[in-house]
Amino acid sequence: MNYSILLDVGTAATDATAAVANSVDLPSLKEIDSLKDAIAITFFIGYMAMLASSVFFFVERGSVDGKWKLSLLVSALITGIAAVHYYYMREFYMEYGVSPTALRYVDWTLTVPLMCVEFYLLTKPFGAKGGTLFKLILASVVMLVTGLLGETIFKEAGGNVLWGWLSTVGYLYIVYEVFFGDVAKLTKSSNSPALGRAMFLMKIFITLGWAIYPIGYMVLPGNYLNTAFGGNEAYIDLFYNIADAINKIGFGLVVYTVAVAESSKK
Repeated sequence: MNYSILLDVGTAATDATAAVANSVDLPSLKEIDSLKDAIAITFFIGYMAMLASSVFFFVERGSVDGKWKLSLLVSALITGIAAVHYYYMREFYMEYGVSPTALRYVDWTLTVPLMCVEFYLLTKPFGAKGGTLFKLILASVVMLVTGLLGETIFKEAGGNVLWGWLSTVGYLYIVYEVFFGDVAKLTKSSNSPALGRAMFLMKIFITLGWAIYPIGYMVLPGNYLNTAFGGNEAYIDLFYNIADAINKIGFGLVVYTVAVAESSKK
């Protein structure tokens, strides 16, 4: 493995975060208002919830059949990675009073593709192919890269609106896969009540839980909700933190439910 590439990526993320901090007038901790206090609390709650979920999923691997152990391990990795990032995002937010954009996208770059892996592992025992996983990960990459460009390079002058729509295209493709694509077809042909219930819950998470992210994105300058929230961009972290907790923990619980139900058949 070329560790220099990993070091370059980490350095770039750190530099981006520092650039954000240096581009604003940084308030002291005493100057952070009640709204930002509330957001800081969601960072802390997110950290604790993700950490507890990671421990739970890892421990419960021992209670399911071997073919489901990897699924629960991925669930534990998703929430564990998120817990580490939430710890540092809260520290950054409390110190500088601005959104930890670089740290958040580092987290999403790791956890969102893993959530797509969860979809694949959930349906693999019923015949899912590697091509399905590739399409889901590709859509997630499009969603993340365009979203990052909209929140950083093209943030001002309404440029983020266009990139927000492009990011939505990736999201809508994942919705299509779950409702009408390979994932939906496998669910229908599996004749597994447990998988059917799980995918019903996944559809709710994808359509309602994941929809919280674009709502938060629309708080950015030039977007539809910026004026509604008084031009205060701080709300973006409130939306993102709530969405992360619902989706990352929720996805893992759905996988755990199917694993337990299928394991109990034997």
